[in-house]
Amino acid sequence: MARKKKRYALLVLAVVLVLALAMLPGCKKNSGELTKVRLNEVTHSVFYSPLYVAVNLGLFAEEGIDLDFTTGQGADHVMTALLSGQADIGFMGPEASIYVYNQGQADYAINFAQLTQRDGSFLVARQPMPDFTWEDVRGKSIIGGRPGGMPLMTLEYVLKHQGLTPGKDVEVLTHIQFALMGGAFTGGEGDFVTLFEPVATTVELAGEGYIVTSVGADSGEIPYTAFSAAKSYIEKNPEIIQAFTDAIYKGQLWVAQHTPQEIAEVIQPSFPDSDLETLTLVAARYKEIDAWRTDPIFKQDAFELLQDVMVMAGELDTRAPFAKLVTNDFAEKAMTKGE
Repeated sequence: MARKKKRYALLVLAVVLVLALAMLPGCKKNSGELTKVRLNEVTHSVFYSPLYVAVNLGLFAEEGIDLDFTTGQGADHVMTALLSGQADIGFMGPEASIYVYNQGQADYAINFAQLTQRDGSFLVARQPMPDFTWEDVRGKSIIGGRPGGMPLMTLEYVLKHQGLTPGKDVEVLTHIQFALMGGAFTGGEGDFVTLFEPVATTVELAGEGYIVTSVGADSGEIPYTAFSAAKSYIEKNPEIIQAFTDAIYKGQLWVAQHTPQEIAEVIQPSFPDSDLETLTLVAARYKEIDAWRTDPIFKQDAFELLQDVMVMAGELDTRAPFAKLVTNDFAEKAMTKGE
């Protein structure tokens, strides 16, 4: 009887150990199993091509990650999902991490990899304007996005640098949800609208608007979108964050080394409603304005410029510390591996 009890106790212990090992965090690329990682993206756009290249070329799978996508339609929604535990990694404008940190959130979000370095929206007008200058929006209205969000803040930053005061020289409409901006414009609201791709080109091809300029071309370099995770998640899962960053860096390198048509061919499964010609045109536009970073490093001067834009927009009173909200450890390791 004693031997049976001993064997039973050993069996229970073995089962417990197996279950404990199965629950350990980290990617299992050596075992062939993939670790599910929940990513909430701010919107679904060709602007984020390096991400979709990494997905469609199997670069995340190579790193042991099974990526589960959700689209938040706004940085505020992505951050809510991140802090509530509904997402493991958030992909959004890093301004959201500044807001959360300044609100005193203990388990705040930390940015660990930057993807884009310019505004990805295009200004769309109701009529062709081949000789467009920003002076053409004087006395007009622009559907600009959500207060406190990067699209609106960057637009206002550009307007002010062009000598135009929002609310005085040009009306900037901020009451329309991000996902509904294109529909509101084609429905008759506003003289102009800022749209991401492929929506902007889709509107143009339908004859319902005309792209007149790139907001990003006039805004200069700015850390527009980055990947972040809760401080606690990064501390508990450094292997996952590293594997994720490795895959992103590979995607960035691939995009930098290939043509717009090659990029379009790879990302097309992520945009089944867009034809190859449209995707190629859009990828070329983003290549032309140097929208994508070629590495995931998030520089401090870019972080400070972001806060300058937020201050100018009246959305930031207290600046947040770079050292708290950004880590380049994973990006630097990814780049070392890629050499």
